[in-house]
Order: sequence, then C-alpha cells, then structure tokens
Amino acid sequence: MDPLQRLTAATRERTAAGLHRTLRPRPPVPSLLDLASNDYLGLARDARLAEGAIEAVRKWGTGSTGSRLVTGTTELHAELEHRLAEFTGMPSALVFSSGYLANLGALTALRPRLIVSDQGNHASLIDGCRLSRAAVTVTPHGDVAAVDAALTGSADAVVATDAVFSVDGDLAPLRELHRVVRRHGAILLIDEAHALGVVGPGGRGAAYAAGIAGEPDVVLTATLSKSLGAQGGAVLGAPEVIETLIDTARSFVFDTGLAPACAGAALAALDVLVAEPDLPERARARALHLAGVARELGLETTSPAAAVVPVIIGDPNEAVRAAELCADDGVRVGCFRPPSVPVGRACLRLTARADLGEADLTAVTRVLANVKKRTRPYPAPNAGATRR
Repeated sequence: MDPLQRLTAATRERTAAGLHRTLRPRPPVPSLLDLASNDYLGLARDARLAEGAIEAVRKWGTGSTGSRLVTGTTELHAELEHRLAEFTGMPSALVFSSGYLANLGALTALRPRLIVSDQGNHASLIDGCRLSRAAVTVTPHGDVAAVDAALTGSADAVVATDAVFSVDGDLAPLRELHRVVRRHGAILLIDEAHALGVVGPGGRGAAYAAGIAGEPDVVLTATLSKSLGAQGGAVLGAPEVIETLIDTARSFVFDTGLAPACAGAALAALDVLVAEPDLPERARARALHLAGVARELGLETTSPAAAVVPVIIGDPNEAVRAAELCADDGVRVGCFRPPSVPVGRACLRLTARADLGEADLTAVTRVLANVKKRTRPYPAPNAGATRR
C-alpha cells in the first residue's frame, strides 16, 4: 500500500471500532439545546463579553502582532494576568494562547526529574509529561497513598492532577495531595480547567476552595475557554515560577500572544463573576439535577463536583448511536470514546450550564429516557483499561 492507502485503511479500522471522528460545523444560532460545550456559565454569547472583546479590538487591533517576548504583550495582557492572580488567590500569572499550551509549558519548564501523574489526567498534562523528558509514574485515579509511595526517595518532583476531571467530573483530593507533596518537598501542579468559574467561592477554583491557593509549592494552570467564555490559558504561581516560564517555556516563548479580543472577553467574564457570584452554584445545581435524572433512569453516572456529568455507555458504537438519538430529539451532547476515555468507558458527556431552565431540564429527561430505551448502555468486558 502507498501512504494514503495505509491512512485510508486505518480510518476504516477506526470507523469499524466506532472511533472515527467527524467535524460538524454549527450555525451561529444553535438549533439544538447545547449540553456538549464547556460554556458552563452561559457566558460565551453574553453581550458583556462581546463588548469586552469589541472594545479590545478597537483599542489594540485584531492580533497581538507577535510572540509575548517581542510585541505580543500589551497592557491588556498584564491587566488580565493581574486579575486572574487576584481572583484565584495566587501570587502571579502568565497568560498563554491556550490551556493546552499552558500545561505543556508548565511541565516542561519546571524540569522535574520525576512527574507523578493521575491516571485520569487530561491529554495536555499527559503530553506535558512526555515532552518534559522526566521520569513519569502514573498512579491510580485519586489514589493519594500511591502518590506518596511514588514520591518516596525522590527529589525534584512534580505531582500533576486535574482539579475536576474532564470526563468523570469528580474532584481531586487536593488537600491530601498537598500534604503529601509538602512532606516530600515536591510541587503540586493543578489543572483548574474544569474548576475555574464553577468550584469554590464565587468560582475561584478548587485550589482556593481547598485552602491551598497561594502556597509556594502550588502551581495552577487554567483555561479561559470554558467558564470564562473566551479563549486562552494561564499558569499561576510564585513569581519564581513565572520568571522560569518566561525564560524557558517553549510553548510561551515561541508562540504568538493571545489575541486582544480573547483577553478583553476574559476580563469581562471576571467582572461578571464578581458581580454575579451565584453563577457557579447554579451551574453545580444543574449538574446534580442531570446526574440525578440519569441515575433515576438506571443509567451509570457519577456524583459531579462541577458541571461535567458523564453517562457511561461502554461500547463506542453504542455511544455514537446514543448521541445521535439525543441530537434527533433536540439535544446536543458530547460523545467521548477512546483514547479520550479508557477502553470500555465510552460515554455521553453532558455539561450543565448555569442558564439552563426548567424546560431544558425536562428535555434532557426525555432524551435520556430514550437513550435508556433504545441503546444498550453496558460497560465492555475490558472496562477500566488506561487511556495512555
């Protein structure tokens, strides 16, 4: 076979296994009820964020014009970094053009000899581990004792974990992990992507809620593209950490700075959160409601700590079919299959939003009942295998 034939054959294999992906462009006004996006607070179409973006474009232009170390840092970026640090209770912050790049930059620039990584971590943390050239120990999900054992006898280590895990929606045991990290003289790196804006007082994040924000051995990463309804990422930590990133993080040094529109929208989102501190609680309440509906219907789910609610189907083809049934009934949901989840744990991922109304919740009940009736949501025999 020539190279293109090999690629075509591999695509056929993925399709047969239920692992082929398709891009589905959406219209400007969604025709389906959105339970698939990460717009947890419903701010992505908020007029206040749009105004923040427009004002930034008028003042600073459409692009940042260069890397952050050349011309890509504006006063707007500096203001956003100050506000993010203040909001999360961290000493300082550095804005990246995506949350993915923030994780790559943090793990590679810290240059630890050992990274201890939770089995359920997001792909950006996994890729950061690979690029760091450090020794990597993957520990069972949420297992603090395994982290403690992995750190024993090790120097210069980083423990990396999601705050809220992106598929199961559960919260990492951050207080316990921090105690272990401090005892071993390590650093705790927490990805707040699915926690910022949803967890903690006023949505200040899981580290803030755990009482460890601002500690010198804690580094946070975050994205601006979920609860904040914008785009971009950030690393937050001690000034020494930020200085190291500016000097050595390749995903910062060699990348174009975040566009002004995104920075302006993110700043406006922080203003909204300060003005409406009940938004995070509303998002969490909607998530608990959705999980309760799934459970009452006999579908496997978790107890969500934030806005993510998985409905475990098991088989990838059945998960695709379930997502199509939901769309046919007017609700768009996420469909997660390997390698995004472990083999045997293909699922629908419902994301709650603070602005969901009673009619929306009724519609979700209807579509999940249809999923239960018309699919076979049972885990595959090899459920639980790692996705790494």
